[in-house]
Amino acid sequence: MTTQKRGIFTYENGLLLILGLSFGVAFFDRQASFVLGDFIAKDMGLTNTQLAMLGSVLSLAWALGAYFIARWSDGVGVRKPFLVGFLVIFSLCSVVSGLASSYPVLLLSRLIMGLVEGPFLPVCLAIMAVESSPHRRGVNAGVMQNFFAAILGQTVAPLVLTAIALEYGWRTSFYVAGIPGIICAIAVLLWVREPSKESQAALHAQAVADGGRDKMGLLDMLKVRNVLFCCLISTFMVAWMVIGWTFLPRYLPGVRGMEPAVVGSVLGILGMASALSGFGAPFLSDRIGRRPVMIAFCFLAALTPLAAMYFQGSTTVLGILFFIGWTATGTFPLFMGVIPGESIPRKYAATAMGLVVCVGEVLGGTLLNLFAGWVADTTGALGNAIWVQVGCGVIGGLLCLFLIETAPAKTRAGAAEPAAARAV
Repeated sequence: MTTQKRGIFTYENGLLLILGLSFGVAFFDRQASFVLGDFIAKDMGLTNTQLAMLGSVLSLAWALGAYFIARWSDGVGVRKPFLVGFLVIFSLCSVVSGLASSYPVLLLSRLIMGLVEGPFLPVCLAIMAVESSPHRRGVNAGVMQNFFAAILGQTVAPLVLTAIALEYGWRTSFYVAGIPGIICAIAVLLWVREPSKESQAALHAQAVADGGRDKMGLLDMLKVRNVLFCCLISTFMVAWMVIGWTFLPRYLPGVRGMEPAVVGSVLGILGMASALSGFGAPFLSDRIGRRPVMIAFCFLAALTPLAAMYFQGSTTVLGILFFIGWTATGTFPLFMGVIPGESIPRKYAATAMGLVVCVGEVLGGTLLNLFAGWVADTTGALGNAIWVQVGCGVIGGLLCLFLIETAPAKTRAGAAEPAAARAV
């Protein structure tokens, strides 16, 4: 383990800043096609299904890359070259998206981007786990995954990209979106050091020592009730989020008649909701339990699409309703990380978390998002895609009723083998 110095200006804090900003930039690039969806659809004459495909193919590639390329990094035992490569490639893909003269080229650029953005977070977390002080591993992971992505991807992106698209066109927005990634690649190249093999080996040995079984396959994990239901919750909640990203930027100006600048401001509020609830929901769950927080926040998810369709008051109040509904994103660290990690031996926690993410991206972010676009095209009503989003939030809340409580304060169970690891 790397020796940590006291104070603010430590390598640990600098690493957290660089990796957090880099992942935030990756999420900024991912959001670009959603934020600019209405501009792209009008310019290229895309259907709702084709627009949904831009997000779905990125989600599918994100899921596959998160598993296979991150596993490749584990296999060769190096991290830094992968990070630099990821940053350069997805920045170039953003530029190619702006240059795309046809829909297939645009689709291919988003697919490649997903392949390299998907493994970005697991590789960053692997570096951060080695370089973090033991008492800060959880906090560092939460800050890097939730805070920067929410601020840059969901708050800054709608405001900046929309403003650029209105002034200079949507293609210029993609060009600008690619610049920060190159800057982050230079920062990683200059200041991030490759974690020592000794430190990685020590951390791995500790994780193996915590595990209670010699072998646990994917089917064994799905027999753990909480892992199974977290996969199901992930399917519908990821779909809820991706459908919102895909169709709200088109529904608000196209059906509600809002000006694009106002749409950018309203959607920017979603990032603030994600940033705050990403800490607030897990913090609350430590005190009152995971299950009640999951149930309450997931049911809130239906508020955002319902407000988009039916609220006729001021834009300010609409923004408040959007904020409250979007706090459902605070459950994502719980069902993607905390609950699976508390429901299974630590030796297999990372694999269980990856399984939940992969299932959610493939079934929810890809298939259900495509289904929402197909429904909108088939019925000729974009609002029906928003109704699919409502349904996903409600189903996600209902599935939370079947979770087994894992919060140590409520179960008095050990972290490695809590009672929630019982088979279905």
